[in-house]
Amino acid sequence: MDFNLLPSALDWRQSHLGRLLGHAMRRFDERVLYLMAHNVDVPLALSNLASRAQISAAHIHITRHLSLEGSRLIDLAEAAGMTKQSMGDLVTQCEAWGLVQRTPDPSDARALRIVFTETGLAWLHAFEQAVAQTEAEFRLEVGDDVATVIFLGLEAYAGAYTGQISGN
Repeated sequence: MDFNLLPSALDWRQSHLGRLLGHAMRRFDERVLYLMAHNVDVPLALSNLASRAQISAAHIHITRHLSLEGSRLIDLAEAAGMTKQSMGDLVTQCEAWGLVQRTPDPSDARALRIVFTETGLAWLHAFEQAVAQTEAEFRLEVGDDVATVIFLGLEAYAGAYTGQISGN
């Protein structure tokens, strides 16, 4: 193999689909967090945490995956693609910030469920608004047709992946 390739022949390492998807996801999440930090409906303490980058995309996993009825820690971790221990750490932080609380699981006296608090539901609503605005900004930037094709392509690609994980 010839390792004396011209730099342009190695450009694929910086511009392949996976890298571009990663950059796009980070940009999207950063914009969502920025909008949440500046949303007047978000409790001031959470807004301050978000504006000082104390709340990260990792904390958004709870917002994305926590069922409105509450979730067991193991189910929340699995939905977010995280270890139970890592999710437990995030839940502990979010609990300290007043976003979630641990309550007894009505179906299993030995287990706990993580549920949104009223503050957490306000945070969830701000997340919904921020995602909608960020998606609208994306559509404006790339155009409706391109945005639709990207969405459909990613939906098909991600759906095939989640089907592989679940054994389908």
